[in-house]
Amino acid sequence: MRDEEMAMGPGSTGNVVAALCSFFLPGLGQLIQGRVITALIHFVLTGLLWCIWMGWVIHIWSTIDAARFHPKPRLDDELF
Repeated sequence: MRDEEMAMGPGSTGNVVAALCSFFLPGLGQLIQGRVITALIHFVLTGLLWCIWMGWVIHIWSTIDAARFHPKPRLDDELF
């Protein structure tokens, strides 16, 4: 496994920072990782579910999702 692949996987510094951001504002960690649609989904679902006191479920899911994110390799990375 290459160093770049290890640096982007679960437990990497970037994912830890993203998880911390999602802990404070669900969806922010996904936004930092460049996953805009996923960030919007987490943000909206958390807001809606906090209205019925179940927002903590999405809040925790958002944090775990940001921490475990593993980007897919790009095609041009595989050629070299």
